[in-house]
Amino acid sequence: MPPRIHLQPQQLRPSSSTQYVCRQCRNASVASATTPAPPIEQTIHAAAPIARYPPTQPPSYKSPEFRKTQLHRQYQSLLRSTQLMLVFQHNNLKSTEWMGIRRELATALRKVDEELAKNGDQDSLSSDVKLQVVQTGIFVSALKVVEFWDPKFEPKIPEQDPTDPKTASSAVIPNTKPSKHDKMIQHGLSKKAHAIAVHRAKYMRHGLEPLLSGPLALLTLPTVSPQHLKAALSILSPSKDFPAPKRKTNPGYHEPAVQNGIQKLMLLGARVEGKAFDMEGAKWVGSIEGGLDGLRGQMVAMLQSVGAGITNTLEAASKSLYLTVEGRRTMLEDEEKGIPEEKGESETKTEGS
Repeated sequence: MPPRIHLQPQQLRPSSSTQYVCRQCRNASVASATTPAPPIEQTIHAAAPIARYPPTQPPSYKSPEFRKTQLHRQYQSLLRSTQLMLVFQHNNLKSTEWMGIRRELATALRKVDEELAKNGDQDSLSSDVKLQVVQTGIFVSALKVVEFWDPKFEPKIPEQDPTDPKTASSAVIPNTKPSKHDKMIQHGLSKKAHAIAVHRAKYMRHGLEPLLSGPLALLTLPTVSPQHLKAALSILSPSKDFPAPKRKTNPGYHEPAVQNGIQKLMLLGARVEGKAFDMEGAKWVGSIEGGLDGLRGQMVAMLQSVGAGITNTLEAASKSLYLTVEGRRTMLEDEEKGIPEEKGESETKTEGS
């Protein structure tokens, strides 16, 4: 066996003069010794508050991570940036049918752009016209926010007590008192916008309530163009006023996939510059000859005719008054001239007798 090594116990035991110091305390003492004192301005002024929400993602009524929230934001932007919108009801269209309809619609709109370019109009709208399917419930909610909520003018919603017997249960409005930070937030997805839109929808109407039910599809145009609307109606909703293209000129339109898809589309109405139109009103907009220029010409002619009628009416009254006065004046002059003549005639008769 190897020899045992005898260790001295005094070497293992610490001396009474040494002290144990933990590592964290040692680091803190070193940091306190090396870190300078904060400036006086930092101690006087309070630190800036931490933002509750990032600037690129403001708070919303529902979580922005949901697809419904993003669709709500998209539909609001679509309603605010679109001046002409056609509402269709679709019934189980297949993807091949949608592809064929969109292809024929784009072809018809490009032809309209080419015709307008020949006349000197360089505005091209065919690339901005879109036919898309929307979620009906989310679209209705976005339409209420766009129609009934204005960030520049936000009325105060009166708070009502649900325990009050005089207050109806349907008229109770949730408490939506925003904080100081929320007052700076003005967007269509906020809780205040949702509350105001729901409250105003109880006694206000936007005109499209009977149409917004079932599966919906929208045809959106950025500007009001009767020529493009006429071409779109001839493809999506052909009629006597808007005949469909013939087979010789456009054989692709008469393919079975396109025809089956068009039969499943039904025109319900339109929204033109924020106003609701029925099916007949939408067709009237598309039947304007000459487009907006023709409509302006009709308005100018109508105003000119109205002005000419008013001028003729005023002139007729003045002319009749002038003729009456002149007739009375000539009558008085004739009477004054006829009195002495009658006296002279009477004297000559007496002398002759």
